[in-house]
Amino acid sequence: MAAPALQQPSYLLANLKADWTIKPLHQRCHELSKIIEDYPAKEMHAIFPWLVENVFGSLDGILIGWNLRYLQARMTEYNIAMDFLDPSGPMMKLVYKLQAEEYKYEFPVSYLPGPIKSSIQAGVLPDCPLFHNKIQFPMSGLLLLNPFEYYMFSFAYSLIAPKNYPPGQHGSCSDSAYFVLVNTYLKYFLPTEGNVPPSPFSDPRGTVASPAPRSPSVPYVGYSGHSTSLLKRHITHQPSVNADPAAQEIWRSETLLQVFVEMWLHHYSLEMYQKLQSPQVKEPFMPSEEHVLVVRLLVKHLHAFSCSLKQESIFSSTSAHSHSSPLEELKRVVVQRFVQQKLYVFLQHCFGHWPLDASFRAVLETWLSYIQPWRYTGEKNNTQADGQNRSVPDKWASFVQENLLMYTKLFQGFLNRAMRTDLVNAKNALMVFRVAKVFVQPNLSEMIQKAEQLFLEPEHAILQRQNRVFLTPSHGGSFLSSRQPMGTDSVFKVKSHVYSLEGQDCQYNLMFGPDLRKNVLKLIQIIAQARQTAKRISDHSTEMAANNSFLSWFSVGSSDQNNTFNGGEMDDMGEGVKKTHEFLDKALDYLCQIFRLNAGQLSQMMVNVASVDDEGASKQLPDCIPSENGLLLTDLGRLQIINGLRRFEIEYQGDPELQPIRSYENAFLVRLMFQISSFINARFGDHMETLCSRQDLLGSIGRHYLSRCSKVAEQWRKSPVTRQMRERPQRARLSLRVLASYRTLLILLLLYMLLALLSFGVLSSTGLILVVSFLYELLLNFLHEKLKMP
Repeated sequence: MAAPALQQPSYLLANLKADWTIKPLHQRCHELSKIIEDYPAKEMHAIFPWLVENVFGSLDGILIGWNLRYLQARMTEYNIAMDFLDPSGPMMKLVYKLQAEEYKYEFPVSYLPGPIKSSIQAGVLPDCPLFHNKIQFPMSGLLLLNPFEYYMFSFAYSLIAPKNYPPGQHGSCSDSAYFVLVNTYLKYFLPTEGNVPPSPFSDPRGTVASPAPRSPSVPYVGYSGHSTSLLKRHITHQPSVNADPAAQEIWRSETLLQVFVEMWLHHYSLEMYQKLQSPQVKEPFMPSEEHVLVVRLLVKHLHAFSCSLKQESIFSSTSAHSHSSPLEELKRVVVQRFVQQKLYVFLQHCFGHWPLDASFRAVLETWLSYIQPWRYTGEKNNTQADGQNRSVPDKWASFVQENLLMYTKLFQGFLNRAMRTDLVNAKNALMVFRVAKVFVQPNLSEMIQKAEQLFLEPEHAILQRQNRVFLTPSHGGSFLSSRQPMGTDSVFKVKSHVYSLEGQDCQYNLMFGPDLRKNVLKLIQIIAQARQTAKRISDHSTEMAANNSFLSWFSVGSSDQNNTFNGGEMDDMGEGVKKTHEFLDKALDYLCQIFRLNAGQLSQMMVNVASVDDEGASKQLPDCIPSENGLLLTDLGRLQIINGLRRFEIEYQGDPELQPIRSYENAFLVRLMFQISSFINARFGDHMETLCSRQDLLGSIGRHYLSRCSKVAEQWRKSPVTRQMRERPQRARLSLRVLASYRTLLILLLLYMLLALLSFGVLSSTGLILVVSFLYELLLNFLHEKLKMP
């Protein structure tokens, strides 16, 4: 077959750009596959950056590319895009073809996460070895990347790029093409079984360069800190012809992992966090829910990848580590060295800044996935036959010690959030239940307490060991969390972990100490109050359902004009309340087991909460401070509203004649009665005012029929209102809106029918109804005045 006539790269690129806007996706991908297969790397060099931008979108967010984040499996373009971007697909073949040459591509530093960008712009080399041979000094503002690095940087950045997507594009994140591609790349380049498949092109120049080796003397707080090399002995030299193929290919796994971690997690500075000792750091970046879900996918796969380490490698001697495959060595260090520090600061920021709503579930599940690596060992029987949680194996004690803050500090952060959340909401109650269920796993609380005891061991016990060299992978040791320590000191390990993340002078708050125990008791009290509120809502919904009959259409059942719930909404609320009860009951039980709370003390607390509720505290106003502009909520009042303990009576406070037309009113009659009453009020308003100002019987009758000042004033005492509303003048006026109510019309119809049966005419019936109504209202007014008298 004759070779294709080569076109100039600029001409080929111009043709591709012209076809890109007019041809469908399947045709474009088919032609691109043929071009990638037929043309040499020299011709494809200029096309590669343009192609990457048109697939993943531009860095500035103007071009959305193939819109992978919203491309769902049900769409026709889904399989086409997935086949083209598959690790064995045409796009990756192009990457490998260019990788075999010495081509470099520019990636702007300005699009890197904040801490990395600040470090580079300040002339300081970032800690991650990924950047060590990519930066030019003096600074040019660009990274020089090989094709595989450029592709992965662009792919990872498309998750966090600010894009303006077309309206109406919604779908499940876990079903999107982007989410599935992340999972596919992780399984391909970080396999739990076997090795990474070799690339189709020889690539001795694609290795991740390593900086100079670490000094033999490892500082105390340096453990779990900034590493300069991961697998020095495998990646610093050029692989020889007879070298292990896996050793030549491990650089792709490292590159992908470092790019994902740096681009998705390294948005917050550990130094700033340590300086303020608080997650409340004012950082401009806020991750999306989709971003957090992808991070969770990364965490889950890295646990599975790490847990797939061969048993003979786990218990092998230190000298035998030099004979382990590069991929096995990577499994040893991947969780602690790559993820722990950046994920900790990332989660701390999310715990401190995420809105107090149900979307926090994504952050919560990411945290719970990280602190339960035993779920990803490949074993199917993670629960016992009776449905109870299986005990956490003792071999994970080392992981708990090396990640103590992930358990204790973040639990405290969640506790603070839970106490400010509406736990009557079933979704929020579910989150409390999920955390309690994780921490109640047998043997886990004992492991945490043991790790805290190790941290509290006196310093003089450590000073005798400070001259020892802590074993790192470069010294033959292991960082893999679940492995048995090989000559390392557990006390040194726990202290190093805490000090490296929180600073040398941190004040550690024990998870099972008295301060946190007080907060747990507060949360339990809030849970108990939420249960009472849920019960009250459930009773109210049952009552409303019982009253939801045919006569309620005529407003006979309920006269509450401010009721906004229909029957279907009340049914949904009742179903949610049932779930809330279930989640909160189990959460209470689990918390008592975790912190060994006294059953009698808990029962007394529940009785106290119930008695306070029975005394009608829930019907009182929330805690407020009076001011010239009305009532101002205090922090206690906000907490009472959030948990449904107290509330303001929400009522219409405007002009009663101008309130929205109700479902039990006739719209035409409402407008007609308003026109008639407005005419009468305008014509006889002064006479009405004079009548209402009289202190005799006529004045009392006038005030009863024509004035609503007393009723409005009574309403204002039940709800917050501004000074301007209190000072609004109230004039006496006639209101005929009651005649537009279906209830009134039905009663009048029944009365006319009854009087017609008694041989009364229309005029006589009308007169009789008016006389009886007047006498009835007069009697009510007389009784009302008597009751007001002391």
